[in-house]
Amino acid sequence: MSISKYNAEGYLDLTAYEALLAIEREAKKAAFRPLVFICSPLAGDVEHNLERARCYCRFAVMKGVIPLAPHLLFPQFMDDSDKAERNLAIFMGLVLLSKCHELWCFGNKISPGMAIELEKAKRLSIPVRHFTGQCAEVKEHARG
Repeated sequence: MSISKYNAEGYLDLTAYEALLAIEREAKKAAFRPLVFICSPLAGDVEHNLERARCYCRFAVMKGVIPLAPHLLFPQFMDDSDKAERNLAIFMGLVLLSKCHELWCFGNKISPGMAIELEKAKRLSIPVRHFTGQCAEVKEHARG
């Protein structure tokens, strides 16, 4: 939809035009949600870890971002216990990570897969934020 500089009667109305442009700009800004990579364990208690990852994604949505959790997607059609498929899933996850604005790491235990994701984020200079398993942010100075 384009905004006209002319009112309904056909007269130039720059005041209304500028006001409508400002509203449109604000609406576009409000609609922007950064893509955030969700980093949390999968291996071990897989069902529990998948449920936690869903909670982390919901938390991220409530914080105004678009969560991306490959470990929720890929196990639906790939076998994490098959080394070749696991490596392919990790590779695809890293490709997706490269498109993200931030990585959010949840929990106090870093799995081998999470370590790979954190290292890649560091190499790509993607900001990393750490959260407890209960979604409380851990500030860098508190982590030690």
